[in-house]
Amino acid sequence: MRKKGFMIPILMLIVFIVGCNKSNAADEEKELNIGFNPGPYIDQFKLGIEPQLVKKGYEINYVDFTDGIQPNLSVDSEEIDANVFQHTIYMESINEEENINLAGAVQVPTPPMGLYSNKHQTLKDNENVVVAMPSDPVNMTRALTILEEIGWITLTEELDPLRVTENDVVDNPNDIEFRPMDSAQGPRALDDVDYVAVQGNYAVSSGLELTSALQQENMESPYVNVVAVKEENLEHQYVKDIVEAYHSEEFQEAILSNKQFDGYALPDYFTE
Repeated sequence: MRKKGFMIPILMLIVFIVGCNKSNAADEEKELNIGFNPGPYIDQFKLGIEPQLVKKGYEINYVDFTDGIQPNLSVDSEEIDANVFQHTIYMESINEEENINLAGAVQVPTPPMGLYSNKHQTLKDNENVVVAMPSDPVNMTRALTILEEIGWITLTEELDPLRVTENDVVDNPNDIEFRPMDSAQGPRALDDVDYVAVQGNYAVSSGLELTSALQQENMESPYVNVVAVKEENLEHQYVKDIVEAYHSEEFQEAILSNKQFDGYALPDYFTE
């Protein structure tokens, strides 16, 4: 009886150890699902981030989206682990609208918004013109700010980037007509209107050269795009590994040596 009583705890210990080993084996299966919108961020990831993560044992799955809401909802529901397409202010606006809690883990090289035209060679033709711009408040703010910086309009001093509309233009001496539209439609509108404020990722994905913009935004930190993750996952190892890859010399060299990324706003961690 003593021998049987002694054997039961041993068997329980063996079962526990085997179970732990199975759990550890599952943890070692590193599979990451990363979401992207059309634009350059998937190219950056494949070029400079994926090779580093693969060396650490990760398998990368790319998930394509065409809007700004679903990739965030998918991160929140943990259908995907992260997305790369948006700046912080836009992400925070979606957090508020959808009652979710995403956070930026690391900034990424970002093409600036620019004012483009197929009908005009300069910014001197500015009377009674039609300017298309993103319809969402955050990116409309960026477009209107470009117009203010070149002296075409004046904006109210109490500008709220989460709720801005054309009514926030307090002075429009040249009777400019504003035509809000979905951001992705901007490049297609170039033949229909005089000027279009095009977000950088849509400019790149449509074949527009950033240097062909008649005016680019002065891109500040809140508008530099980020890798977005669920805030409660910020300390997870996969997030730390993604951040480390972006901060690496390998990634910086991959970006700086590739003419495809000329004209991009670079995060602070890039060395001179």
